[in-house]
Formats: sequence, structure tokens, C-alpha cells
Amino acid sequence: MQEELIAIKGVNDGLLIALSTTEKWQLVTDQLAARIDEKADFFAGASITIQLGTRPVPKYELSSLKALLERRGLSLSLVQSESETTRKSATALQVAIENGNAREAPSPAQETAPVNPEETGTYGTLFRRTLRSGRTIHSEGHIVVYGDVNPGAKVIAAGDIVIWGKLRGYVHAGALGDESAVVCALDMSPSQLRIAGHLVTSPPGRRKGVLPEVAYVRDDQIIVEARD
Repeated sequence: MQEELIAIKGVNDGLLIALSTTEKWQLVTDQLAARIDEKADFFAGASITIQLGTRPVPKYELSSLKALLERRGLSLSLVQSESETTRKSATALQVAIENGNAREAPSPAQETAPVNPEETGTYGTLFRRTLRSGRTIHSEGHIVVYGDVNPGAKVIAAGDIVIWGKLRGYVHAGALGDESAVVCALDMSPSQLRIAGHLVTSPPGRRKGVLPEVAYVRDDQIIVEARD
């Protein structure tokens, strides 16, 4: 199954990884993570080009792939895509794009106002484990939490927020005004969720832990959708 989902070959400046354009994204990325973990020495420190063909990959999915690679010490240096959706996602994440023979360099990061949090990350992706009550983390880029965000904990990012666990605390994605930012969680029941200037709270009695969910802004309001 792996060979059908993923093809890997060496190129002059690193590794080229072609991902299936038809299988479910979660299945493909799970298989990729397994391949990397199985042969960690082979992949160590590699610069990665991801080939996605015509597959439309929204920003939150490409962000999760970028985080998957970075957690393993790999850098996503180039995305090859024929999809406008995917190219926009790569641009938003400041990843170089190649469409046929044309290559676009990543856009420079926008200047942002300084923040004074308890714990601060810079541009890129800040990785943390479970956050207990009273903990606050900020990032001028994206944040990935491998674990839970407990009640009383706060996660604030200029970019996206991905929680690989239960979200019970406060999160604010797109904190500097980016309405394209998203919040993803395996179990989403935040005390308060903000994206840019939009706000939503988790209503009492809401169904929990059924499927992973993603929150994003559409038509000037926050929409939360389950993902299988």
C-alpha cells in the first residue's frame, strides 16, 4: 500500500516525495510519517520537495504536513503543484512553489508587532506538548501541540494552531489579523476560540470526541467542521 500512496527518489538538492492525488490526506500523511520513522537515518536532515500534482491541498492540510516534517528534523523546501488551492496554501506558509518549469520563491514574512508572552516563538512552527492550566504560549508563526490544551491554558498564534489531542482551553489563531488561519483539534471543545477578530465559544452539551475538527472563517463567521 505504501508504494501506491508515496513515491520517494533522490534529487540534486534533497528528496522528492510524490504523494497520492486520490487517497484520503490523513492516510497518505500517516504512511509518510511511518516511512520516515522506519528509515530515519536515510531521511535525516534532508531538504524535501513534495509533489502533489492536481490535488487541491488547503492551508491547514499543508501546514500539518510541514509540521510533520519539521518535527522529524526535515524542511519542506518546495511544493510542486498544478492546483491553485495548493499554490495559495504554499504561498501563505512561505514555501517555494513550482508549477511545471516555473518556480516562485516564498514571500517574505510580514513584519509584526512584538509580543510579550510567557513563552514566545518566532516565525515558523512552534512545537509543544500538553499544556496545563495557567500556561500561555505565543508564536509569530504556527503552533502545534502534541497533546492536550487543558482548561485555563492559552495558545495564541499569528498563523495556524493544530492540537493533536483535546482542546479545552483558549486558542487564538490569526492573532495579527489573518482570517485565513485555521484551528484543528482531534477533540475540539475550547473555552473560547478566536480566529483574527472572530470569536466562538463551545456551547454546553456539544458532542465531543467524535471526529477531528477544523475551524475557519467563512462569510465573517467561524465555521467548525468534522474531518474523517
